[in-house]
Order: sequence, then C-alpha cells, then structure tokens
Amino acid sequence: MSVQLSEQEHIRRQKLEELKALGIEPYPAEAFHVNVNSLDIKDNYERDKLNYKDISIAGRIMSVRDMGKACFAVIQDASGRIQLYIRKDDICPGEDKTLYDQVWKKLIDIGDIIGVSGYVFTTKTGEISIHVTSFKLLSKSLKLLPIVKTDDSGQSFDAVSDPEFRYRQRYVDLIINPHVRDTFKKRTQMMNTIRQTLNNAGLLEVETPILQGIPGGAAARPFMTHHNALDMPLYLRIANELYLKRLIVGGFDGVYEFAKDFRNEGMDRTHNPEFTVLEFYVAYKDYNWMMSFTEKLLEKVAMDLYGTTEIQVGDQKIDFKAPFKKISMYDAIKEHTGIDISGMDEEALRGVCKQLNIHTEASMGKGKLIDEIFGETSEKHYIQPTFITDYPVEMSPLTKKHRSKEGLVERFELMINGKEIANAYSELNDPLEQRARFEEQLKLQERGDDEAMFIDHDFLRALEYGMPPTAGIGIGIDRLTMLMTNNAAIQEVLFFPQMRPEALD
Repeated sequence: MSVQLSEQEHIRRQKLEELKALGIEPYPAEAFHVNVNSLDIKDNYERDKLNYKDISIAGRIMSVRDMGKACFAVIQDASGRIQLYIRKDDICPGEDKTLYDQVWKKLIDIGDIIGVSGYVFTTKTGEISIHVTSFKLLSKSLKLLPIVKTDDSGQSFDAVSDPEFRYRQRYVDLIINPHVRDTFKKRTQMMNTIRQTLNNAGLLEVETPILQGIPGGAAARPFMTHHNALDMPLYLRIANELYLKRLIVGGFDGVYEFAKDFRNEGMDRTHNPEFTVLEFYVAYKDYNWMMSFTEKLLEKVAMDLYGTTEIQVGDQKIDFKAPFKKISMYDAIKEHTGIDISGMDEEALRGVCKQLNIHTEASMGKGKLIDEIFGETSEKHYIQPTFITDYPVEMSPLTKKHRSKEGLVERFELMINGKEIANAYSELNDPLEQRARFEEQLKLQERGDDEAMFIDHDFLRALEYGMPPTAGIGIGIDRLTMLMTNNAAIQEVLFFPQMRPEALD
C-alpha cells in the first residue's frame, strides 16, 4: 500500500535528513533527565523560587513566536503547558550559532518533542516561563499537528471536533484537546475510588477467563473464535458472572473484577462491542443490601471526583446523594403507560406491544416483551438515580425468586439519566431451579432467540456443592464514566472505540 505524502510531509522528511547531516540524531537512544513538570512549576514557583534555578523538562512544541535573536515557544507535557524563552546567545554562547540559526529556526517544527534545561522566571506580562540555556531534540514529528489557537481569555479557536478524526486518531486528539485527557484521568480516578472502597469492604480482586467454552452470565450474542490446539470453538465472554459465583462457592466471602466483556451487537452512542464492567459478589447478602452499598459507592465516587454529589450531565443536574428512589418495574410501566401488565401472559403482552406500537419478534418470550415495553415507554424518564426493582421471573434466569411476591424475582437495575447503569440480584443458589431456568432459556434458543443463555453444566455442578446466599451486581464502567465526565457518547470515554475499517489511499 503506497501512502501519498503532502508537500509539508515531504518538507519534514527533508528536514530530518538535514538534521542527520548536521550530526543531530532525530530519535536519540539515551534517556533525557526530567526533574520537574509544567504543573509543578506553575503551582509552586512563586512560593519556592530557589528550587527552580536548575530545571530540566521535556515536552511537545505547541507554538513558536519568533522575535529575531530570541523567541517564545510553548511546550506541552503530560501535566499541561508552559512557555519557553529561547535566546540565541544563551544556547549558542560561542561564535558558532548553528544550533539556533539552522537547527532551532529552520529544522525544528511544531509537534517536535524536545528536552530543555534552564531556570524559571516571570515575564514582564506576569507569565511564569522557562529561560532556556540548552535544548535537545528528542523526537522529530513528521506529521503536521492541527493548530488550535487560544486567545488571552482561554477561548479556543479552530478546535478539532470531527469525531471520525478524533476517535480514529486518538493520539492526536489527546495532544490537541486537553479536556480529553482530563476525561480519561477522571475515569482512572473513579476506578481507583471504586477499587479502594471494595478493598476496604474486604472484597478480593480476581481475574476470570475471557475465552470461555460457554458464553454465560448474560443474554447477549457472543463473538466466536476457534482454539487450534484443542480443535474446539470458544467464545469471548459476554459476562464474568458465573465464574465469580464459582469463587463464592469456593469459599471467598466477596470477590470483584473489572472485566472486559464482548457482545456481538450493534454500535451506537451508548454501546461498543468491547466494554468494561465491574462485577462483584458478596456472600450472605441480598439485593436490599446491594442497593444500599451501591448508592453509597456512587455517592463517594461523585464526592471524590468533584467534592459534591451534584453533577452536571447535559442539561440535567444529577444528584448522587443517597438514598436513591425505588420503584418496581410493573409500577414504573403503569406510571408511564397507564397499563397494569402484572399477571399478563405472552399473548396479552403482545397485544400491549401492538397497542403501544412497539416492534416485536416471534422469538421473543414473555421476559423480552416486558423488557421491550419498559425500555420503550419508561426507562428514559428516570433521570435522577432510581432503582427499578422486582422484575418478572422470565426476565431473570439467574435471580432468586422474590420472598413475598409471586412471579417476581429479587432484582434491580439502576437507572440514571434515562439509561441502565447497573444490574443486580439476590443470586439464585438453588441448583435444581437454576437447571430448570436454563432449560427455559434453551426453549427460547429453539424459537430463534440468539441472545438466550446456554446451559452451563459446570456452573450447575458448582451450585450443587452449595453456594451461600449472595448478592451480586454488574456496573457499566463506560456508562458510569460518561455520567461522571458529562459525555453523551461512549466513544468519548474509550481511548480506542471500535470503528469501521479506514479507507487509506
């Protein structure tokens, strides 16, 4: 495949050869000693100026303002940006001015990565800057960066906002859009808070298989692959639930995993075929305990990120202060449609779907029909954190029957900003009932439901050894990050979202 170079790309390659001819290695092997970053300088220089008399810093050149025998430049490192002041006679104290006149002014470009040494000072306009005494080219950039201009008030112009470019070339997006880097820093901070909370509660972080013989633990269409040595089909996991519950059988009181799951389904602003889920399971607890733990966990996440429980999400201000609202699924549907579907059989539910203009398939059983009715009529109304509780048994093959409500199970989903964020159960631990539930799923497969669950015989065997009463939950980390960083698309919170193949010349 041949790659067509632009005129500017040809020029940069010529500069590369000129640098080599001058004896300057454009990609040196030796390390460059860095003893400070831009944020440290800006935060601490005024309080402790003596510590900034001899600094070394490295970063990418983002702008240059030429003044003849001197110039100002801005470099960007992982913590932010800072101004450099470069004077010809400082970096070339002798007669030979090649390093400034030939290298700096003619062969160094915006986008190049350099290391500089010098001292910090404050300019006449009050800007904290670095007076450069020496510099070294650390990496020559052969591609042109999109130039984003910022005025004195901090307002940006010519910002790159095309999502096709930003998602496909995330490395450029991260360079030119500082707010994008902040999103991913907050994602990590959020996950650290969750991890610390679970660790403090005594749960053990574990790892379970991604390649599975049976794609269990959820109703979803899997990706298939093949193991050559064993000559057998394998699936990328759609959930890690059944493996984590095996560990509860094995004697752990609480386990959790940040899992990469894979579902061979459509893509949109809230779905990516590869996504991150936190699942955790705690023995001797039920879904009531899990509701309380979950709302306190998310309240802590909000406080750690922003120092408040109120977070702006689009046009809404969402309050993560516990406790959250609770409403049963049947009551939620009745509230938004005026129809009481409790006690309806499959035929009656199909009639309701027709009445509400909800599309159905012949393969859909009672559970999927109810799920469609709720999803189409009710879900979008729950903006503030709300637990939707007590689901029909047909929708929840891994969930314990409700202790007092016939035909229902002890399950909740957490809705925030009109989307499901978490799904939790009092886990079904009766092996005979679990087998019967799996067999019902098998009947749905025979009707053509390609998202119905497989029978996992090894999981059933594990349950037969005895699993204590257990509460379990899955929390969508990507969707939670969207909320916590005020992003409307899942692609904004994934470094490298799935995309169609790029058409290259």
